[in-house]
Amino acid sequence: MKTWSFLIFFSIVLILYAAINYYILKRGLQALAEAGIYRTVFLYFFLFLMASYPAGRILEQFFRNSVTEYLVIIGAFYLAIMVYALLFLIMIDVLRLGNHLFHFFPSVIEKNPLKSAEIITYVISAIIIITVFVGHLNTLFPRIHTLDVSIEKPANGIEKLTAVVVSDVHLGTVIQANHLERIVNKINQINPDIVFMPGDIVDEDVAPVIEQNMAETIRKLNPRYGIYAVTGNHEYFSGVEEAVAYLEKAGIRVLQDDFVKVADAFYVIGRKDRMAERMAGGRKKLKDIMEGIDQSLPLIMMDHQPYELDQAKENGVDLQLSGHTHHGQLFPFNYITSAVYELSWGYLKKVTTHYYVSCGVGTWGPPVRTCSRPEVVQIRVKFKIIDN
Repeated sequence: MKTWSFLIFFSIVLILYAAINYYILKRGLQALAEAGIYRTVFLYFFLFLMASYPAGRILEQFFRNSVTEYLVIIGAFYLAIMVYALLFLIMIDVLRLGNHLFHFFPSVIEKNPLKSAEIITYVISAIIIITVFVGHLNTLFPRIHTLDVSIEKPANGIEKLTAVVVSDVHLGTVIQANHLERIVNKINQINPDIVFMPGDIVDEDVAPVIEQNMAETIRKLNPRYGIYAVTGNHEYFSGVEEAVAYLEKAGIRVLQDDFVKVADAFYVIGRKDRMAERMAGGRKKLKDIMEGIDQSLPLIMMDHQPYELDQAKENGVDLQLSGHTHHGQLFPFNYITSAVYELSWGYLKKVTTHYYVSCGVGTWGPPVRTCSRPEVVQIRVKFKIIDN
């Protein structure tokens, strides 16, 4: 990504972040106008939470220790709190506007608005904290989601293939080695023939992944036909060359606009993430990647971001695996991803091409999920058998 475009993007994000937090702080102080010492505690605690994530991310570019780690983790939880605080405040302000026009608030609120605002603040704060806590617990226990797919092509005598798909792990400061261990154990319960990792394996920085020796945990996977991955947009944020080198060291074959023939039976195709279009070298068109492929054999493709799904169908791909969307991760963002993507989460079939978009097994930003369960996807693929 070019430096100037990154600086513009980063500046816009910071301005938006500051504006949202100014709104939350202002409304919080108004609601706690008669709360005495609690108002002061709220002010300083809020400022600490607000500053934690950006401060931690900036400081860890210069040095990494337990302080920067805790700042990032605390700030990541605050991001979820911020989202729900903003949504509740918008809802309350809409209700206040409606009451100004139509006067439907109960008299008890009208008689003592400041005390009512204070009580409502405490109640909403409790709801938000409980929601974030439960959403965090949800991230700790990924489920196994099973899908059966039939590909009407022979695979050189292989009748069935048990594949596992784990996308959007986001390994780093927030998703640490102990979480990866749970994911690996869940995969090993399935005993898959092959593992696919369609992008965003690494989060913003590969350094904590290296420091925690996560490659050692990944090596506990031993599928018969290997582990294959593609880059996601976050591999580019973390430094794609270093991230790919580390993943390869962990025993993962990272396909970047390339393909490999597996067991002389089927092909695995891997596309660079769309982020590569902004980088030197770019991203190849799918038809160019597939030159030299024997299309009579099954074709399984990974493409991190599920855009332009028809390309896979038009080029004869039998199964496309994607991630990226997290299906919104935090309610109600799932409605946004469902509007943006043709397939935000789940299974779709177009003619003979199968698609699966995973909501992911990790999290980005807050380690909280409130609109989906993290998933390890088991796909039981059945190939066509030709009788001799």
